[in-house]
Amino acid sequence: MAPGSMPNTGRGSAKNAIDILGFSSEEKVGIYKLTGAVMHYGNMKFKQKQREEQAEPDGTEVADKVGYLMGLNSAEMLKGLCCPRVKVGNEYVTKGQNVQQVINAVGALAKAVYEKMFLWMVTRINQQLDTKQPRQYFIGVLDIAGFEIFDFNSLEQLCINFTNEKLQQFFNHHMFVLEQEEYKKEGIEWEFIDFGMDLAACIELIEKPMGIFSILEEECMFPKATDTSFKNKLYDQHLGKSNNFQKPKVVKGKAEAHFSLVHYAGTVDYNIAGWLDKNKDPLNETVVGLYQKSSLKLLSFLFSNYAGAEAGDSGSSKKGGKKKGSSFQTVSAVFRENLNKLMTNLRSTHPHFVRCLIPNETKTPGVMDHHLVMHQLRCNGVLEGIRICRKGFPSRILYADFKQRYRILNASAIPEGQFIDSKNASEKLLNSIDVDREQFRFGHTKVFFKAGLLGLLEEMRDEKLVTLMTRTQALCRGYLMRVEFKKMMERRESIFCIQYNIRSFMNVKHWPWMNLFFKIKPLLKSAEAEREIATMKEDFERAKEELARSEARRKELEEKMVSLLQEKNDLQLQVQSEMENLMDAEERCEGLIKCKIQLEAKVKELNERLEEEEEINSELVAKKRNLEDKCSSLKRDIDDLELTLMKVEKEKHATENKVKNLSEEMTALEENISKLTKEKKSLQEAHQQTLDDLQVEEDKVNGLIKINVKLEQQADDLEGCLEQERKLRADLERVKRKLEGDLKMSQESIMDLENDRQQAEEKFKKKEFEISQLQTKIDDEQVHSLQLHKKIKELQARTEELEEEVEAEHTLRAKIEKQRSDLSRELEEISERLEEAGGATSAQIEMNKKREAEFQKMRRDLEEATLQHEATAAALRKKHADSVAELGEQIDNLQRVKQKLEKEKSELKMEIDDMASSIETISKSKSNMERMCRTVEDQLNELKAKDEQQTQLIHDLNMQKARLQTQHGELSHQVEEKEALVSQLTKGKQALTQQLDELKRQLEEETKAKNALAHALQSSRHDRDLLREQYEEEQEAKAELQRALSKANSEVAQWRTKYETDAIQRTEELEEAKKKLAQRLQEAEENTEAVSSKCASLEKTKQRLQGEVDDLMLGLERANTACATLDKKQRNFDKVLAEWKQKLDESQAELEAAQKESRSLSTEIFKMRNAYEEVVDQLETLRRENKNLQEEISDLTEQIAETGKNLQEVEKTKKQVEQEKSELQAALEEVERFPLRKQEIIHQTSESLLRIPQF
Repeated sequence: MAPGSMPNTGRGSAKNAIDILGFSSEEKVGIYKLTGAVMHYGNMKFKQKQREEQAEPDGTEVADKVGYLMGLNSAEMLKGLCCPRVKVGNEYVTKGQNVQQVINAVGALAKAVYEKMFLWMVTRINQQLDTKQPRQYFIGVLDIAGFEIFDFNSLEQLCINFTNEKLQQFFNHHMFVLEQEEYKKEGIEWEFIDFGMDLAACIELIEKPMGIFSILEEECMFPKATDTSFKNKLYDQHLGKSNNFQKPKVVKGKAEAHFSLVHYAGTVDYNIAGWLDKNKDPLNETVVGLYQKSSLKLLSFLFSNYAGAEAGDSGSSKKGGKKKGSSFQTVSAVFRENLNKLMTNLRSTHPHFVRCLIPNETKTPGVMDHHLVMHQLRCNGVLEGIRICRKGFPSRILYADFKQRYRILNASAIPEGQFIDSKNASEKLLNSIDVDREQFRFGHTKVFFKAGLLGLLEEMRDEKLVTLMTRTQALCRGYLMRVEFKKMMERRESIFCIQYNIRSFMNVKHWPWMNLFFKIKPLLKSAEAEREIATMKEDFERAKEELARSEARRKELEEKMVSLLQEKNDLQLQVQSEMENLMDAEERCEGLIKCKIQLEAKVKELNERLEEEEEINSELVAKKRNLEDKCSSLKRDIDDLELTLMKVEKEKHATENKVKNLSEEMTALEENISKLTKEKKSLQEAHQQTLDDLQVEEDKVNGLIKINVKLEQQADDLEGCLEQERKLRADLERVKRKLEGDLKMSQESIMDLENDRQQAEEKFKKKEFEISQLQTKIDDEQVHSLQLHKKIKELQARTEELEEEVEAEHTLRAKIEKQRSDLSRELEEISERLEEAGGATSAQIEMNKKREAEFQKMRRDLEEATLQHEATAAALRKKHADSVAELGEQIDNLQRVKQKLEKEKSELKMEIDDMASSIETISKSKSNMERMCRTVEDQLNELKAKDEQQTQLIHDLNMQKARLQTQHGELSHQVEEKEALVSQLTKGKQALTQQLDELKRQLEEETKAKNALAHALQSSRHDRDLLREQYEEEQEAKAELQRALSKANSEVAQWRTKYETDAIQRTEELEEAKKKLAQRLQEAEENTEAVSSKCASLEKTKQRLQGEVDDLMLGLERANTACATLDKKQRNFDKVLAEWKQKLDESQAELEAAQKESRSLSTEIFKMRNAYEEVVDQLETLRRENKNLQEEISDLTEQIAETGKNLQEVEKTKKQVEQEKSELQAALEEVERFPLRKQEIIHQTSESLLRIPQF
């Protein structure tokens, strides 16, 4: 699509797609120009000249556009369309065309240009997307027109219906023949059904030799062929000989039909009017020659390989007629070639068919014509397809796939650990399932199902999967609930134990004797406790040594166990790898079996094809024999005719001899009167000579008379033309003087406009440069403001972190206060107990007092530090809020300035657009005036040359006229003298001419008979050559098939021997490896059982020793608890004090860091304030410069308004430069992209600034 006509939504995407595919800018412009030129071709109009069968252009505006887009001279293009040069013999002659012929030529040229450009683009895109890797799979969608039966059917309908016929034949063969052959090939019992859908008769009638297409192409090669001769040949060849070819009935009110064809969908009447021209599809070679010389490189490249009539003649003379030239390839030949390619692709793929049905012929919604639908279903073969699907086995699966997918239905049917062929496994599986045996069949490689059975198997598989999943979920849920119940029971028993102990303690807690026991017991049993501790330490050391020995023994046993487990895992891996190898071998065996079956099927198919080819070959041999018999009979006829010809010639010679004898007798009789004969001969010779001279003179006189008449007419015409030329010359002189004056005035105005335009362009460029500088400054300022916003966000995040840390400090302080209160309470309880027990010393009391004083001091320091930290945080918050407020005001000011600048920029852009449009109109007017001046000068030069030629021609004709008049007088006198002699000699001439005419008549009859026999001989020889070529081709095809068959047989033999040897050896090796693995696995299992028994005995001893150690440890712990409680509390207290000191140091360090950051933030805010002031100054300078620009633009607009008054006379030529206007607009759009992109960036930055939260 051209840039001017392409929608804005799709233009950018189309241009991007073309750029991505690697088209250069020149090629892209060439595509746009050619597409636009093809569209303009349809707007070209022509009209008929008055009183002539000659077309002429109705206006040249559209032709000028086409010529500009294609890089051609529009005048030469129109001349080539209306008066093309045609080769006649060895010379070129200009031929006149009527309006319809010119319109047809224009349509053919537009179609050829677009077709060649489209194919070139497809080739380029395929080259760009080519991966240079082998292609094995592809998906193609073929959508064709349906069968067409109209009131008027032409060549297009025949091609469409022939395509449908071929596709229907392929559908029938695919659905009915191949389907039933598949059953036979797989060994399924099947009775072949003939559905009667063979369409070969109609197809052969159209495409075979001496068919409709063949006769059409033959007629296109004869220059004098017409539609009537084409119809007569069709009738002679096929009427009465083929049931599918009929003569149509004449129906009033319907279009005339010349022949009827019986297709599978019905009988169609065809009209052959214009088929020869449609099939030739000729191009205007004069215009094609202009295309080849075009300045547009793409157009000249597309037609560089075009071979016209001259090239076709030379090519045919060089190649001897082996192959047609590209220009002589007819439409029907191209159509058949493409159709054959399509059928080859379809045969090499797996096609699927979608049938579309017409519910009614009135296009009414909701109405169903049952008879029409049934007719379509019957014609399309859908009903027969349903029949064969219901009766046959449409679903089929390979045995391996069926075994893998449906084994879940009855896994017990296929035993584990045994190698079973996939076919046997599938048979066992299907026989074990409750399925009707008549619903499936077993083939060599596949299992076949009737319609609906596969869906039933899928439902059974889904039900099986549902039950298995439900059972698995139930097992998982039961296991999880048992684990949870066990935990609940353990918790219940623990709770009962704790509750019993707490109740017992609460019962004796306030008993006085128990309190006395608690107080006295530590004092009475301290020495005894020390002895017990010493004995416990000794027992502990002994238990520790025994534990170390048992641990060492346990480690040794664990290492042995790990090594044994490793060996076990290695053995399992080896077994698994061997099993995998075994499975691979099974799969390879299955693959080899499949390959064998496929190769056998291929061999069978090749044998069948060989038999078919042999049958075809035998048929061709029989046909060849018949043709040879016909040739021999023709030869006999020719020999008989030659004998008769010889007889006639002998009779002729005999008559000639008789004439000679009679003449000799006459000479003998006339010897007596020799003098008279001599005089007679001399008189006859003189008479003959005079007759010849008279004939020559008569011819000369007649020719001169005709020339004289023509010259007189030409002289009169030339005198009239001379008068008209003189008048026209005078008018042209006046027009020339007027145009020269207008030209001078327009040139002066154009020069003034050009100067103004140059000045305006210089100012425009200067302003654009200044605007770009200002834009860069604005961009820099925006980047700087973005950086400032980023820093503000970072400061906000830092303040939020500090606030969170302060809150964390508060929470930590509360926790520490709580812990301190808890510790003081515990300390008080401990002191009370110590006082009650009487075991506390004065040294401990003093130490506690000192620690209490240190703790109070640290608490005061911590409170002072927290207060100072809160004060600094509050100051930082206040500073941050002030800086955020100032930055918000700065952002508001920048946004206001930005809006003002955008408004000024839009105003400047509108003024620049106005200036550009005015400059464009000035340049267009200048180019139009220059073009008009050039055309006027060319017309004047041509008229001068014509005038000189006409004057010279008149002078020459006058001289010739005078000379011819003198010759005419002399010749008329000679004619009067000779007429007397003619009257005397005509009588003798008449007698001789009668005899001569009789002999000529006999000779002409004999030559006609001889020519007819020679023509028949030549046609029979041509047919013989064609049959010989077909026979040689069939012999070559047969040889190729035999070679392929021998090669396939050799490959099958190789595969069979290889498979038998390899499979036997491999199975023996696998059986031996399997036995070895079973032995090693049994030994490994015995070793693992022995090791596991040893581990169990060691585990029992370990548990017993562990129980004893646990008892000793419990006693030791009870002894140490009383000693360690006081030390533990003392250490906890010291640890708490150390933590508080560390936290105090950390908070002081964080406070110093926060102060440093606040100082750095204040310096950055100061820098931002200075930068903002600089931006404000720059914006003020921009405003001043924008005002200056506005003043200059207003001056420019005034100048343009003044120049626009002088351009009103040039507005008539506006249509000729619309294309230049579109290109300038495109260039302006590209120029304006840069400021538009800048404006988008400014808009995005403003939105990002507005999204910043205000504080």
